Amino acid sequence: MAQHLLERRLSLGQASAINMIDMVGIGPFITLPMVISMMNGPYFLYAWVAGGVLSFLDAMIWSELGAAFPMAGGSYNFLKEAYGKKSAGKMMSFLFVWQTMIQAPLVIASAAIGFAKYFSYLFPLTLFWEKVVSGTVVVLIIILLYRKIGAIGKISVFLWSGVIITLFWIIGGGLVHGNFLAPIKSINSGLHLDYGFVAAIGFASVKSVYSYLGYYNVCHLGSEIKNPEKNIPRSMFISIAGIGLLYFLMNVSVASVIPWQNAMHSKYIVSEFIQIIAGGTAAKIATCLILWVAFASVFSATLGYSRIPYAAADDGEFFSIFSKLHPTKHFPYVSLLFLGGIAFVFSIEFNADLGKVISAILAMRIIIQFIGQAVGLIVMRTRRKEVGFPFKMPLFPLPVILAIGMWLFILISTGSHLMDWALVIIVSGIVVYFVKARLGREWPFQNEVVKVEPGYEDD
Repeated sequence: MAQHLLERRLSLGQASAINMIDMVGIGPFITLPMVISMMNGPYFLYAWVAGGVLSFLDAMIWSELGAAFPMAGGSYNFLKEAYGKKSAGKMMSFLFVWQTMIQAPLVIASAAIGFAKYFSYLFPLTLFWEKVVSGTVVVLIIILLYRKIGAIGKISVFLWSGVIITLFWIIGGGLVHGNFLAPIKSINSGLHLDYGFVAAIGFASVKSVYSYLGYYNVCHLGSEIKNPEKNIPRSMFISIAGIGLLYFLMNVSVASVIPWQNAMHSKYIVSEFIQIIAGGTAAKIATCLILWVAFASVFSATLGYSRIPYAAADDGEFFSIFSKLHPTKHFPYVSLLFLGGIAFVFSIEFNADLGKVISAILAMRIIIQFIGQAVGLIVMRTRRKEVGFPFKMPLFPLPVILAIGMWLFILISTGSHLMDWALVIIVSGIVVYFVKARLGREWPFQNEVVKVEPGYEDD
């Protein structure tokens, strides 16, 4: 195994910055109108609160697993350890890598597509030129990531500064120019706790949860984090608390200037917000900052995901070529180039319907990754007493049970079509795994005796 060649160079501040820039990205700027439209009322803020609560509960699961198994690959290692290295864990971890080869490029592509669509505020683009811009973003990210992890940590902090400046500008604009408390005071206006509200918050939470994804990115970089037993949990809770508060305040700020009835139809909601309070030039500057944030998100997501196929290959459970590290810079360059290449294709092919891409990302990940490792943690805590957990959540297993219930609710809210596709990907992965396991005499075929026909026995 070559994981020891990865260098523990990322500090708590750098790890938190990597999480935050992955979380923010283009997500909140493109999903804000979507969430308002789906909720169709001033109570759209509840969808952002729901996303924060789910992220916090789920981060407890990631924190226990990440602190106990601080290795590259994140969920790949968690699922393998939880379900057994030599038994069902082999299949579960394989299924995670299998789906990652599809959904990771989708995540990267979605951020690049969002970048291209917001770029149209500055220079109106046809669909063809949007594809050119999104594809170029992916290529530039690969070039930027082609270096040592120490340098990447510094780049992450630099990009994070742009994220924070952008959010504080938006929040400050509402405080100075808007009726900041009005959206909060009217949050329950017209609210009815009925089936319609439950269905609406489910659909809206698909988009808001997407904007929180990335709080666990540090777990994919477990082999490169200093003092991981403490810094992995800390970085996740710092990221969620900080970004969750900023999301809420940003939504309040925008709604204090642009009525929700108008905001729900906007394509460039934040740019239009800045234009109202500060003029056209300021709006263009704000749009450039949003593009900075989107670029930073693609950077962070690609960095984390590139470690997953590498970890599986290094463990002998995936194609060996993905285990190769750069001879001098010590990063998994084959994995980076492969995922970047697929993301480049996706950024061009799926440019037309970003909303569906967002829902597809969640649908594919929930069953194996989020629910799978939540159940796995319960199994491990109850059956494997020898495993040490440097971080233990309070009130276990209640937070885990709540997280599983909320993830199931989000999965159902993505719609039957995308749920079917998620199941197709899982079933196809199971078939491939069993073929691979049969040929390699791995679980559940490791104890099979190969029958030798009479007359062919070895002398």
